[in-house]
Formats: sequence, C-alpha cells, structure tokens
Amino acid sequence: MSRTKDIVMLERRRFLRAALTGGTVAVAGTWLLPVFSRRGVTSGEAMAATPAAQGEDLLLECFADDGRHLGSCHVRKLVLNDAQWHQRLSDDAYYVMRREGTERAFSGQHEKPSVPGLYRCPACDTALFDAATQFDSGTGWPSFWQPIAKKNVIEKRDNSFGWERTAVNCAGCDSHLGHVFDDGPRPTGLRYCMNSVALRFVPRTS
Repeated sequence: MSRTKDIVMLERRRFLRAALTGGTVAVAGTWLLPVFSRRGVTSGEAMAATPAAQGEDLLLECFADDGRHLGSCHVRKLVLNDAQWHQRLSDDAYYVMRREGTERAFSGQHEKPSVPGLYRCPACDTALFDAATQFDSGTGWPSFWQPIAKKNVIEKRDNSFGWERTAVNCAGCDSHLGHVFDDGPRPTGLRYCMNSVALRFVPRTS
C-alpha cells in the first residue's frame, strides 16, 4: 500500500474513533458537535463573541499581494478559542488546520495556477508560498519546493501515524498546513505537501 493510501486509511480510522468517543465528527460536509445544556456551560455564541486573546509578538516576513517583499514586520500571533475558530474557518479548513486532519487527495485545488500569485493562510493572512515554487507532485495535494519565507512556517516532528514525519504549521496562528518530505525537485529536494483548504491563493496584482 502506498504512503498516500496509508494516510487516507488512517484518517478514516481517526474519523471512526471520534464518532465512537463522542468527539467532533464531520458527516457529509457538516460538523456534529457535543451538545452541552448544563447550567454554567458557556454557549457557542457567547464564546465566539469573546474578544480574541492577545498573542505573542512575532517577527515574520511580509509580502504585498503584488509579490513585493515588504521586509520583516512585527505581527501579533492570532489566538482564538474553539468557537471563534469555527466561526472563522470553513468546516473542512477547521478539521485540517485546527485538528491536524488531512483532506482527501485530489479533493481540492492542487494544480499550479495559470497566473502568478502567492498563497496566504486563510486564518491569519500570513504569506506562505509563492506559486512560482509550486509543482505537480502527482499526489493530489498542492506541493511546493520551498515556503515564501522560512520564518513564516513552523516545522515540527509528527509521529501521529506510527512513522516520523515533519508537520508544517503557519507561524502566524499555529494552524496545521501539511507536511514536508525530502523527495521534492531541485533546487531544494523538498516537497511541501499542503492541504488545499489551508491555503488561499491571491493572484498577483499589477
């Protein structure tokens, strides 16, 4: 069985475990959440209306939509509660970005766009990848040979499926994006295998 099929099968098992234990489950494109009716439990609406927590100060690389590098800039890390993340993201994006899930291969926009542009985080707008570094990996997920700026992503060890991988998160909000592998093309030899729902493409403006 290929590595891609292994990941898909493990994601299905994760789904079933969540269903059996009463966790958050995606069914036919919707989310089923535990219902709390006991007194003293904050409602989802009230939690979503809670002001966002003040995140730490970050030094990231900023880029304009026309691709210009604006240099290093100080930004506040986006910190939200669970209800606010649900409000901010689509159901599929929430599952991938906040629950470290994986979308089904070939289910999203994975091909290199026909026009120049860059990819931003749909949660916090951090610039993540330049479309010029995108290539067709044949995996069904958008793939890049390097991020737009190394400090704009966080790489960390991931042993969740029984083998060691390197997970990639957005530095601006710590949302899961995908994984990086060492089987990519030149010049880096890397393949940043991302989930399409964790990226927002911005065509280059003139």
